[in-house]
Amino acid sequence: MSSPLLDLPGAIPAPEDAVDVGVPWHFGDPFAEQRSASRSAVLVDRSHRQVLAVPGEERLSWLHLVLSQHLTELPEGQGTEALILDSHGRVDCHLLVAHHEGVVYLDTDAGAQASSALPTMGVEGRQPVAEYLEAMRFWSKVEPRDATAEFAVLTAIGPDAGGILAQFTAVPSKPYQVEALPGGGFARNVPYRSLPTIDLVVPRESLVEWWTKLTDAGIRPSGTLAFEALRVEALRPRVGLDTDDRAIPHELGWVHVAAHVAKGCYRGQETVAKVHNVGKPPRRMVLLHLDGSAEVQPETGDPVWHGDRKVGRIGSVVQHHELGPVALALLKRSTPVDAELVAGDPEDRAVAAAVDPDSVPPDSGEPPGRVAAERLRGR
Repeated sequence: MSSPLLDLPGAIPAPEDAVDVGVPWHFGDPFAEQRSASRSAVLVDRSHRQVLAVPGEERLSWLHLVLSQHLTELPEGQGTEALILDSHGRVDCHLLVAHHEGVVYLDTDAGAQASSALPTMGVEGRQPVAEYLEAMRFWSKVEPRDATAEFAVLTAIGPDAGGILAQFTAVPSKPYQVEALPGGGFARNVPYRSLPTIDLVVPRESLVEWWTKLTDAGIRPSGTLAFEALRVEALRPRVGLDTDDRAIPHELGWVHVAAHVAKGCYRGQETVAKVHNVGKPPRRMVLLHLDGSAEVQPETGDPVWHGDRKVGRIGSVVQHHELGPVALALLKRSTPVDAELVAGDPEDRAVAAAVDPDSVPPDSGEPPGRVAAERLRGR
């Protein structure tokens, strides 16, 4: 569904082939919108996100079995992140979670899918996330539903966002804290690295009202073009852009954040536990700086080369107001951090690229399971 905020003066819609079609792409100056997010505050229409609601007395215990996160003790007024994995531990879907007034709300990218809950003849097809949850319900006392027609997501970003929001509602200040909004819905604090970020999940009929009063109060209107640049800078992956059909949580920085390593009994758990305890992920997500003098830039899904060897895959590609052209990429762990790389199709849009060393995940040392095994052997 298209957002009514596209009718506002200055709103520029995303191209029809964009992943964020249906909401404002920018409001005339996406670089200025990025700068405002880092210095003051912006408001982004993300009402195209899918919102799912899970009421029912067994909501926490059921979701604990279905999702990758530990949820049995998630208190009211608290959220987290979670994943749906396939049977091999590969990432199907990323979800933001909020436990609010007896309901667990999940929001994810529009059109998100999961590998079939009941694969036919051993072949895992794909199905919408809402259908997957319904298929996994069985006899549990839960009633999952698609609540996208009921709620819409706005996101306020920047050091001044909390102060402006405080004029209208209680503001969640701790990571993933959830606060009720007057008139329905909730606000959720999302720890996006250094920039304060608050999601507002508002009744859809109140979307324009909330947008108007917040922008009138001083938050700058912003589009998804600026939001995506800030997301890439913060090393926040997005399923379908920064993942492929082999991506596992460890490669994307989602272990401990969205995937619990100690709980069992969820699909893909064996891979999560095994890689954490006795192995290391084959790839890691990093930020690439791209040659800004090139006429064309690589695209999502393009290869990354080290000499004549393919060493990775390009994910999200953005223009950042300070960093210039940058991209998230999944690179083989063996790729040297200081390697001279080429990103893109070598026959069409190949550009020089370099890894941002600050984006490289720290080496966590030997996996705990391997260390324990060595001790048992007396080494």
